[in-house]
Amino acid sequence: MVRWWLLAILVGLAPAARAADPPTPKSEAVKVAEKEYAIPYRLTDTKHVLVRVKINGKGPFNLILDTGAPSVFITSKSAERAGLEIDTDGWAAAESFELEGGLKVPGAKARVADLFQLQGMNGLGLAGVELHGVVGYNVLAKYRVTYDFTADKLKFVALDFNPPAVKARGKDNSQGSLDMLGPVMKTFASFMGIKPNFNVEPRGFLGVELAEVGGKLTVMGVLNGSPADTAGLKAGDIVTGASPAYAKGKPEPGSDNLDDLKEFGKWVEAIRPGQMAKMTISRGDKTVTVTVEFGKGL
Repeated sequence: MVRWWLLAILVGLAPAARAADPPTPKSEAVKVAEKEYAIPYRLTDTKHVLVRVKINGKGPFNLILDTGAPSVFITSKSAERAGLEIDTDGWAAAESFELEGGLKVPGAKARVADLFQLQGMNGLGLAGVELHGVVGYNVLAKYRVTYDFTADKLKFVALDFNPPAVKARGKDNSQGSLDMLGPVMKTFASFMGIKPNFNVEPRGFLGVELAEVGGKLTVMGVLNGSPADTAGLKAGDIVTGASPAYAKGKPEPGSDNLDDLKEFGKWVEAIRPGQMAKMTISRGDKTVTVTVEFGKGL
């Protein structure tokens, strides 16, 4: 029997042609105000909104935001990797559940289930990235989420609301005859010679919040102790250029012009932890060049 939560996810995992879903998380985010968070995201190849999450300090895991799902769903393999303890009803309470961008969700619970939709998409490599689960109502309802597809982050604002607990349905995750679709799609992929490439490389971490102010790429804030802070970047600096990444001890490349958020996002996305890069900064009436050694992000 197809359960109500399965029907919700069937609807929710339809490609994101709905009113709000965004481009790619290119630069890391910081907390921008009390109880307000900027969360990096990307659109998968299937146009689902994807965020990265650490569970119990493990990960990152790639989760789709889905308002049609009643709860967080995690694949059994990912649950094992995160060290989640599954109760007799198939639920697991996470000790920590943190979205990239610094949002820690208290009391997050997940349903551990190998949804055939995710099995099929992963088997065929449709999303362009391995999917580990879904973020649903029991987490999303705690926040007001603003989508802006011209930006690289979602805005999450904490609400004074505790969504009602999702009724336990027992540990049997059977989805009837639909259960077979995941394995069938995997088998189909192997016959077709489709081998999804899900190599995960950690993103380089900079630790700066930027905005376009008066047509200029302006530093709005710098995280204490971050690579940007160590390099000497300050709020109010205007970014005018940046060099391609290079390894420590290698020749430093020249700096290219860089003056909008999309360009900056593409630049950050290409940099890996431990690599160096130069940034050209306009600070008052001075032009300053700073050298940044990128840290390890999600």
